[in-house]
Amino acid sequence: MSSPTSQTHTSAPDLQDFETKHRSQAGVTRVIFAFSIFLAIAHIYINTIGTLPELWVSAFHFSGFGILCALLIPAHPSLLKSKTALVIDILMIVALAGITVYVVLFEDALYARGVTFNTGDWIASSVAILLSLELIRRTSGWFIPALIVVALTYVVMWGQWIGGTFAFPGLSLETLLYRSYFSTDGMFGSISRISWSFVFMFILFGAFLVKSGAGDFIIDLSRSLASKMIGGPGFVAVLGSGLMGSVSGSSVANTVSTGVITIPLMRKAGFPARFSAGIEAAASTGGQLMPPVMGAGAFIMASYTQVSYVTIISVAAIPALLYFLSVGFFVRVEAKRSKVIAVEDDGPTVGSVFKAGWHHIVPLAVLVTLLVQGFTPTYAAGISILAVIFSSWLSKHHRMNLMDILDAMVQGAKNMSTTAVLLVGIGLVVNVISTTGVGNTFSLMITGWAGGSLIFTIILIALASLILGMGLPVTASYIVLGTLSAPALYSLIAESQLIDMMANGTLPQAAHAVFMLVDPTSLTKLAAGMPVDEATLLLSQVPGDFRGMLLDQSLGAEAVAMILVTAHMIIFWLSQDSNVTPPVCLTAFAAAAIAKTPPMRTGLTAWKLAKGLYIIPLLMAYTPLIGGTFEEMVRLTIFGILGLYAFVAVMEGYLEDQLSLLNRGLLLVATLALLWPGVDLIWQLVGSVIFFAIFMKGFRNYSKT
Repeated sequence: MSSPTSQTHTSAPDLQDFETKHRSQAGVTRVIFAFSIFLAIAHIYINTIGTLPELWVSAFHFSGFGILCALLIPAHPSLLKSKTALVIDILMIVALAGITVYVVLFEDALYARGVTFNTGDWIASSVAILLSLELIRRTSGWFIPALIVVALTYVVMWGQWIGGTFAFPGLSLETLLYRSYFSTDGMFGSISRISWSFVFMFILFGAFLVKSGAGDFIIDLSRSLASKMIGGPGFVAVLGSGLMGSVSGSSVANTVSTGVITIPLMRKAGFPARFSAGIEAAASTGGQLMPPVMGAGAFIMASYTQVSYVTIISVAAIPALLYFLSVGFFVRVEAKRSKVIAVEDDGPTVGSVFKAGWHHIVPLAVLVTLLVQGFTPTYAAGISILAVIFSSWLSKHHRMNLMDILDAMVQGAKNMSTTAVLLVGIGLVVNVISTTGVGNTFSLMITGWAGGSLIFTIILIALASLILGMGLPVTASYIVLGTLSAPALYSLIAESQLIDMMANGTLPQAAHAVFMLVDPTSLTKLAAGMPVDEATLLLSQVPGDFRGMLLDQSLGAEAVAMILVTAHMIIFWLSQDSNVTPPVCLTAFAAAAIAKTPPMRTGLTAWKLAKGLYIIPLLMAYTPLIGGTFEEMVRLTIFGILGLYAFVAVMEGYLEDQLSLLNRGLLLVATLALLWPGVDLIWQLVGSVIFFAIFMKGFRNYSKT
């Protein structure tokens, strides 16, 4: 009889399936190396002391990383060594360079003609879009190019053919090409600006950290801290993936880099193979939720909401902590149930890890300090890169020399290439959404489908994110969903808080004037409070033009900003679910390749273990988990931790020992008492008592076995 491992080996994908195939000819490799260094230095200059027009910089950013993609990735993997394909790509490189040159040389001439296209404008703008489609196809597949084509043709063609809500009278092709190429609304708009500034600098910072040995330090630190605990190797995966994800910002890269160490450790300790892969996938997915990098999400969120980057990563910290704890609770439950043994880990001790690698903390400390002091994220990242180099010289074993610095630049540029062309291309979709008003239409449609219900709105957004995530990377999925559905979600969250104030009689006096215009007889009720249904009906009578002013007067500008951040944070979290949700869950598939387990079943396991991706956004929506007072945050954190542990125990039917049906039911009651929004403190304390009573009973029973 074959072993379980051998039975599943053939059904698991190969780990190489998750690694992009690059050209490896000696001459091309040298060109890639030199050009990557040029791109890195150019972007550092642009983000520190450069003062070039943003349109020119965005065009250069796209052309530069487009050239790098063309050098690295041929039109098809079978053409990696084809000289003919290389010649064609050289022609593509010339065209990419021409895009930037044309913008620089002929932008003024276009405006001198009154924004009337000549032949050169038609050719340059059309070629730019076509090259964007091809580069994205090479790096991310067919889905996004198809989405861009659908969006662009909607504006000039089929939007005027359809009736109903999404009917659009149409724009001329000349106007579309102008807005896509020459204006700061399309390819070279705000998304591109975020890409060449914040995203690039932090990806480069991460590359320098990894090159300096910070990745090994993170893994060693995780092993030294967690390996001796019950289920230690599982906690190593959670802690290591969380720390590594805060640097890499890529869930698949996170899985591959940490999983090759943590999954074998978990298997050796006695964790089931599929569970081991699922934990690694769930934990690595959380890496994009962990400040300070958060993939590119934090930067895009800051741009959308006009809330500072420091504020974004500050309010993201506690939700991220709750997520990783929820994954860790699954680890402890499974460790107890599977009788996981302590693994003799010959890794270093905590003291020796810090003694050898304490200097890796210096760049992160510099980064946080500069951000808190109010420096821009790009400046902070630039200084932190220098801090990585200087701090490495404090090491006795890995001092970065010139070649290490150049290698880090090359790796940072390569890591950025796919993201750069993707974000520039997504700018075309965002331009169509803003130009046509589809975003507002979609938001109204979501609100209509959900019947004004916040919970159903979140469910619809979750379903949309799952469908989009099958073809879009997380960052692109968040951009599209945030543009389409954030206004609806923001309105519902803000209005739910406003209705609570009306029902409780706590509406500020300044806001009464708006309601006096709608119903003069309502002022007395507003002062005393009213039933929720009546408050909802009264609010519905307020004209839409007055809603924004009413929210500002009632909630305050700071609270309104935090509600907007909450809406975007919920969408960003839900955008992660495609990483661990079948049928397309690349993070789980990468973990399955390491564990040699069936990919789809591993995906289902990862989906179960990542339930925090759904629970915590609900807490964001219905509680002040983001932007609350200190007392509110402490209460939400403490009872949230207990509630998530109770929830895991209910799902697994195990809390230190097998749960009886009665105790499982009691824990369900405790879970609701601990996590349900607006519950009185007394009920949360009752839920805590129930949890601890069942926990201690299970602990004593387990100790006797």
